[in-house]
Amino acid sequence: MALTLLGRRQLAQSETMSPSGVRQLAQRRLEDLLRFASSRSNLYAKRLSPRSIKAPLEALPPLTRSELISGFDDILTDHSVSAALARAEVDLRRSGRAQPGRAQPGRAWRHRWWLAATAGTTGDPAVFIWSRREWATVLASYARAMRWAEVTIGPRSQLRMALVSTSVPTHQSAVVGASIRVPFVQTLTLDARSALERQVERLNGFQPRVLVGYASALRQLALAQLAGELHVHPDAVMSASEVLTAPTAALLGRAWGRPPFDVYAATETAGIASMCTRGSRHLYSDLVVVEPVNADGSPTPLGTLSHHTLVTVLFSRTLPLIRYEMSDRIRLLDEPCDCGLPYPRIGELGGRAENTLLLPGDPDQSVQLDVDALGPIIEAFPVLGWQAAVRGDALALMVVPGLDLDEEALTGALRRHLAQTGTPASVSLRRVEAIPRTGLGKRVPIERP
Repeated sequence: MALTLLGRRQLAQSETMSPSGVRQLAQRRLEDLLRFASSRSNLYAKRLSPRSIKAPLEALPPLTRSELISGFDDILTDHSVSAALARAEVDLRRSGRAQPGRAQPGRAWRHRWWLAATAGTTGDPAVFIWSRREWATVLASYARAMRWAEVTIGPRSQLRMALVSTSVPTHQSAVVGASIRVPFVQTLTLDARSALERQVERLNGFQPRVLVGYASALRQLALAQLAGELHVHPDAVMSASEVLTAPTAALLGRAWGRPPFDVYAATETAGIASMCTRGSRHLYSDLVVVEPVNADGSPTPLGTLSHHTLVTVLFSRTLPLIRYEMSDRIRLLDEPCDCGLPYPRIGELGGRAENTLLLPGDPDQSVQLDVDALGPIIEAFPVLGWQAAVRGDALALMVVPGLDLDEEALTGALRRHLAQTGTPASVSLRRVEAIPRTGLGKRVPIERP
């Protein structure tokens, strides 16, 4: 806890710097990271030369997910651990066979390390490992999001936080929640895969001050609040781990009387960006370097949605991540925010590069459809959940309808979008009772074979 408090104070100090001061701080941290990685990691010892320390970051090769998984041991800087040992521990904790004290997500592994794993929705599951100091920075990054949302935490300000995401003990959110062991913080964790009626019942009984969850889960709860079934009045609502569309943000604002705060984070990086009180997303550029890139790896211009993103985690030492490839699509903005924070702004979070469908077009030529771009259209209607697929030459949409859903109007809106984007396809719509979720409770936007 002492390291986390120190990390929070250090992050708060950098928030008072000028933009150039933050850039200089990030550059010093980057050079420290490159020196450390090149001296301790077998992989980076081969990739980085002494001249690389001062070279532009874009001159260094990216690190792909497959390279991370296959070369885990060569990337590590502490060789007392290994991929085999870390994966065995993750499997043990997931299975529930671990000893009672050891099974708790917030407990350190071997008294030194914190572990989390991805669900593997974009490929094989990946395991990540942090030292005590690194984990304190992870916690401090999430505390920053709370602070920017003006959530007060302390002995005189008890925090009751409800998290609607996953109960899997190796997911980073579960590890973070279990690591906050202070008497003035109470946490209720709900699985987004559980029945909505059960979530409503638990939340009505808990009455959270802060409500955190996947955008799709919060959307269902907002509709329940507006229908008079859910009766909670949080000081802040925070969306994370899924794209928060403008219509869903507006829906959450109507339900709870204040706009939600969008938190952009990943298991690999911890916090990447979050919203200020003006509603702008600001990058945590003192903790992570974010590079939006095109499909060929060239830099994406400001104001343009990227094909994917490269991230360099400035505080990572045990498992250095330098230009690590993530499929997230983002748009950086050039215009400053009047909130006074010295960090760059992110405009649009466009989902993931793999969220595309191939629709039949002209003979022997398919048309690629960005499914995430459908979200703002669909979620302008009272829909609890949705999923897209291809049926023959048509875009097929499965929806969980809310009250008074006008199917004809929704279908018409989608047809107009396809026509405007030059996508030659018809639209079919089918009502369903539920949309599949991943093992971590996230919605599945595309029907997979």
